[in-house]
Amino acid sequence: MGIIRFGISLDKELLAPFDRLCKEKKYANRSEAIRDLIRDGLVREEWVGVKGEVTGVITIVYDHHKRELVDTLMSVQHDHQGMIIASQHIHLNHDNCLEVIIVKGASGRTRELFSRLRSAKGVKHGEFVMTTTGKGLK
Repeated sequence: MGIIRFGISLDKELLAPFDRLCKEKKYANRSEAIRDLIRDGLVREEWVGVKGEVTGVITIVYDHHKRELVDTLMSVQHDHQGMIIASQHIHLNHDNCLEVIIVKGASGRTRELFSRLRSAKGVKHGEFVMTTTGKGLK
């Protein structure tokens, strides 16, 4: 792998905020910032395609007293066991639990898993942070 140099033309109005961003984010130089932006774009493209493999973390907060909710959540996870790498259950207080689920698989299927978990009656909040598996990124 080698480094290839190329030039970029930008309007002054775009360069000034970009330089401020580089400074705020503590990039060593513009090239590092541009590399990160390109990687982010490539990762987002992976998420768009159903065949693109992603990894991510699903978090849900739910009321464990809600009738049949725990059984529903476990059933959904068992339906997707091939893509769940690990999970962690945390008791937040007397009523609420946090479930952290690490997943890896096709982007469409991981989003489907998240949607099924998030939409279960009694789930109060959910987030899904997807990232790349790193394949193909340099």
